[in-house]
Amino acid sequence: MLRVTKLTDYATVVLTALAARPDAVLCAAELAERAGLEAPTVSKVLKPLAQAGLVEGFRGANGGYRLARPASAISLIEIVEAMEGPLAMTECSLDDGQCGISHQCGVRANWRRINDVVADALRGVSLAQMLGDASPPPSPASPARRIEARLAGP
Repeated sequence: MLRVTKLTDYATVVLTALAARPDAVLCAAELAERAGLEAPTVSKVLKPLAQAGLVEGFRGANGGYRLARPASAISLIEIVEAMEGPLAMTECSLDDGQCGISHQCGVRANWRRINDVVADALRGVSLAQMLGDASPPPSPASPARRIEARLAGP
């Protein structure tokens, strides 16, 4: 099963709380309350988000955090990579030297292609879109949207 970590999920929740109040500077305790999370968890996710340039931190009595850019300019791939590092479906999706059979592997090119499709899908969704109402799942009468991908031939 492919899934993002809980911290990445929580980071997205915290960022949507910030996106809902774009002009406000919110402290970690306020963010925790708005996000329904524990304050230590919020503090833990804010550090890598700040390091990635997704949030700005302000010190002092009125200190706190706000988005570093508009929510429409922050993509999900940025959030995932801030929390988990570069997206890689397999060891060889990013680095050639990590796998002992890469020189004879017949599926590597396909995994890289799949990695690119997933990255493009995450790149195509902004934080602002995550804030909006979720669209209802397709009804049985309407076909599901498919992502076209071609796999390398033998």
